[in-house]
Amino acid sequence: MASTRDIEKAAGVLRGGGLVALPTETVYGLGANAEDSAAVSRIFQVKGRPPSHPLIVHIGSADLLGDWVEDVPTTARLLAEHFWPGPLTLVLRRGPRVPLVATGGLETVAVRVPDHPVARALLAAFGGGVTAPSANRFGSVSPTTADHVRTELGDAVDFVLDGGPCEVGVESTIVDVTGGIPSILRPGGVTREDLEAVLGHSLDVPSTSHVRVPGQHPSHYAPRARVVLVEPEKVVAEAELAQELGHRVGVLLPAPSPGDPVKAHAVVEIPRSAAAYARGLYGFLRELDQQGCDLIVASLPVEEGLGLAIANRLRRAAGPRSTV
Repeated sequence: MASTRDIEKAAGVLRGGGLVALPTETVYGLGANAEDSAAVSRIFQVKGRPPSHPLIVHIGSADLLGDWVEDVPTTARLLAEHFWPGPLTLVLRRGPRVPLVATGGLETVAVRVPDHPVARALLAAFGGGVTAPSANRFGSVSPTTADHVRTELGDAVDFVLDGGPCEVGVESTIVDVTGGIPSILRPGGVTREDLEAVLGHSLDVPSTSHVRVPGQHPSHYAPRARVVLVEPEKVVAEAELAQELGHRVGVLLPAPSPGDPVKAHAVVEIPRSAAAYARGLYGFLRELDQQGCDLIVASLPVEEGLGLAIANRLRRAAGPRSTV
């Protein structure tokens, strides 16, 4: 776990225009001083991220929200009061402190307060906002440990803060509160049901949006192996057929698992708990990659609670990949 000395060093790296990998409760982020355009631009370069894809600005408390956005509507204040610090990101009108490079050229900005003691200590020591997308190559599996970051990005990161494994394991929920009716642009660590309970009305989860936010690329959160999604009762048959056809098949096996061993190269049994599945999802995908699988067979969970976020990540992981 990161020490006070580590946190002070990381804050100094941020002040000097460097990049710091930091733990959050969702995934590890690749952080830069949110007001330093050159440092923010370096995030895009290190990740190989298209410059049109906006970043999330992490701040130390809800009280600071007005310093980073143009105005804070009542709905935003209500959600921040209930869910910050936590895995909820709010999309609002950009304030002058946020450079356009951080928003992908948009006049909206995504902001959240992370719920991780190391991240919050870093934000307090640094005294500013930190832009921090996931600390990985663009489109690949997000990191949930410091070792994942070191393996994937290596010396491209100036300093890595180790805060242990991430507790939530999937990215934050992104809610657009720029209009009259809020909507979920990316399901994540705060469930749709919890948001609706606070707001007192249902929320849409549109498949497309005029507001660009992280995680909307057709192929995202993807391992090296190709991901195929089938109905839960067809996972075993699909995996065994692919194995017979010469693939090195990895299986995300839903519970309850069959009595006979699955004829596949590698099998990961999915936890019954949605929270445990979300926490382990990216680690499972990395494990199957490390075992040399070229095909992963999985099914979508019931899309309620955290199952909505898990299903979203699996669909993106199985999405069409660029041939360029």
